[in-house]
Amino acid sequence: MRTKNIIYILSRLSLILSGSFVVPLLFSVYYKDGMAFIFLGHTAALGVLSLVSYIFKLQPQELSSREGFLIVFLCWLFFAIFGCGPFLFSGYIPKFVNAFFETVSGFTTTGASILNNIEALPKSLLLWRNMTQWLGGMGVIALAVAVFPFLGVGASWLFRAEVPGPTKDKISPRISNTAKLLWWVYLIFTVAQILLLMFGGMPFFDATCVTFGTMATGGFAPKNDSIAGYSSVYAEYIIIFFMFLAGINFNLHYWALKGRVKDYFYNTEWRLFAGIILGAVMLIIAIRLLFGQALSEKLVRESLFQVVSIITTTGFITDDYEIWPFSTQIILLLLMVVGGCASSTSGGVKNARILIVFKHISAEMKKILHPRGVFPVKVENKTVPDQIVSNVIAFIALYIIIFIFGVLSMSLLGLDFESAVSAVATTLGNVGPGIGTVGPKENFDHMPDLAKYILSFLMLAGRLEIYTVLIVFSPRFWK
Repeated sequence: MRTKNIIYILSRLSLILSGSFVVPLLFSVYYKDGMAFIFLGHTAALGVLSLVSYIFKLQPQELSSREGFLIVFLCWLFFAIFGCGPFLFSGYIPKFVNAFFETVSGFTTTGASILNNIEALPKSLLLWRNMTQWLGGMGVIALAVAVFPFLGVGASWLFRAEVPGPTKDKISPRISNTAKLLWWVYLIFTVAQILLLMFGGMPFFDATCVTFGTMATGGFAPKNDSIAGYSSVYAEYIIIFFMFLAGINFNLHYWALKGRVKDYFYNTEWRLFAGIILGAVMLIIAIRLLFGQALSEKLVRESLFQVVSIITTTGFITDDYEIWPFSTQIILLLLMVVGGCASSTSGGVKNARILIVFKHISAEMKKILHPRGVFPVKVENKTVPDQIVSNVIAFIALYIIIFIFGVLSMSLLGLDFESAVSAVATTLGNVGPGIGTVGPKENFDHMPDLAKYILSFLMLAGRLEIYTVLIVFSPRFWK
């Protein structure tokens, strides 16, 4: 492990965080909310830190796979620790564990919060809160690879360690170009949603914050009542549409913008994703009707919004789904685990893995009936390499093991079973709201400090696809 390599790249990455603070700094100056000096201090401090590589004249070398994994993990931890500064020094979240939890939740696009009165925060701090999600949505490493050519010495390892999904598709032979193109798509959709929300009457500031939370599938909103606080049917449908887009593989979006719109319908994962949403919405509507609710546009819209919000792991709320029939809450809990598509900004297990597992099960059943037959796992008429199948099965096994230990730890810390299961599912899946004491009308403020640290770890593990985090803690990694 070459320490110089790690210090060099982390010092350069601090430049991204330093530059990010400039945006809320400008908003603070405009709104005169008293946060300007705090953001200016963070900008300057991180700017100086980024000069370390120049001061010591460090030169990058080709990164090894171990260095790539360690740098990604340290980068996200670095962003979480330094990113929580404005919350701490402003006094709005004076306790480190709470500020850290809120910031990890932001960068990992989880959306779980400890804030009891979101609207009490200054506007620049609210913007920073949502910016953490927007930056983490497409990935801070992906942004660095797109912006800084010097990361080409090991960009592939960094990119592979951060981008979610069982496969790391490229839309360009060069990793840096792939990252750049994906960020351009992300930016185009971001601008489009802001403009459409403003067209419906939402103020620019709110439209920006809501869009950051939508495209990152993070779920932070500047209102205490989330999206319900806007009472806008138009805005809800716009947000549903963009949550759905954010939950789809961004490579498909790139090709669609290039004119290949049919690629959506040819993609097996997209069809599974859309099918699960349609089926879940119809099932929830049917259950709510069976329990005596009248069929209306509002009922259909609420059901559609919450299904899309939960499966894309966004976590926006338009209705308290805890007052819905309990069976609908179980459906939403299962959707938290499933998540969106590979190479999207969504969390969860991912539809690509679900698809591969079912294909593998089907192949194994055929082998039982025909022992001498050869039945490879195929997706879109392409054979999935055994290595990927093995990786997917191991990932899901790890996901279940971590889930069980997470629930056990939450139970030992005093949470009831329903809340423990939900808290782990929603943090490991990067969803946000759950059920029980962490439901849509509640938050995580009441949790013990140790629980917040454990859940922060689960958020990082979920966002970085488990392997990137766990491998750093493996004894073999350091041999």
